Amino acid sequence: MQDDANSFALEFRLHALDRDLHTRFTDCVFTLQRVLSNYKLLFPEFTDHSELHSLTVIEFCNTLIGGQLDRLNKDEIYVLLCGCYFHDTGMGISKKDFEAFSRKIDFGDYFEKHPNATASEQIRDFHNEYSGLFIRKYAELFEFPSKAHLEAVIQISRGHRKTDLRDESIYPLELQTPDGGTICLPYLAALIRLADEIDVTANRSSKLLYDLEAITDARQLFEHKRHRAVRDLIISKDSFTLMIDDSDPVICEMIKRMAKKMQQTLDTCRSAVNGRTPFEITQSRIVLRPI
Repeated sequence: MQDDANSFALEFRLHALDRDLHTRFTDCVFTLQRVLSNYKLLFPEFTDHSELHSLTVIEFCNTLIGGQLDRLNKDEIYVLLCGCYFHDTGMGISKKDFEAFSRKIDFGDYFEKHPNATASEQIRDFHNEYSGLFIRKYAELFEFPSKAHLEAVIQISRGHRKTDLRDESIYPLELQTPDGGTICLPYLAALIRLADEIDVTANRSSKLLYDLEAITDARQLFEHKRHRAVRDLIISKDSFTLMIDDSDPVICEMIKRMAKKMQQTLDTCRSAVNGRTPFEITQSRIVLRPI
């Protein structure tokens, strides 16, 4: 993790550039704290998806951006900060919204492959789409400054998983704002996707991590054990190094599979950013290092 002095770099920069946008963002945060905690109703044993996870995602974004911060304009910073808080709102939607939103989502062959999927499994697997629909439905509450800003937050929130970051129709290089500004959607979406993906250390798990006997879901039990075994994440210019406890062969194998998925996400994000935008993701490797 980075030092505390840089943890709020994005917020300080937005405050300096545009007080109104900063106030709009902080107002969103105040409202979303309760919304984000609702995930516990459907996923009581899940790893953290609350505002604490959002703060970690922002912190990782600060690190990934590094010296490129001054190249981000006020609209891009506002949209990125909002996206960090909105990206998991789909995890805690109401039953009524679940039913309404489900009619608008293209599930493809999901139900053919998962004929017995429960509502919670469906939400978990498509929560980025539910997040996008949640943002659109309740946009008026959050007072986005324009439709362009709203669409940008929706698309980068959806983009934290599954969506094609190279699709120019969804992630244009320069989305126009009403006052003549632009928003680089592929970069912002890639930042959130990568920051979300690397939030895998023991700090991500709830207090249940330290009381494993309280966990009844077998899948979540192994998820928490895996998180506990990842003791730290070290970010350098060229890599992400996971410091791991490799004493349990089963958990170690799970970590290796997780690292492979992380590498795939990193490759996808690097390709979208370095190949399409004026920005750069410098890290290229996921490294496992036993403690």
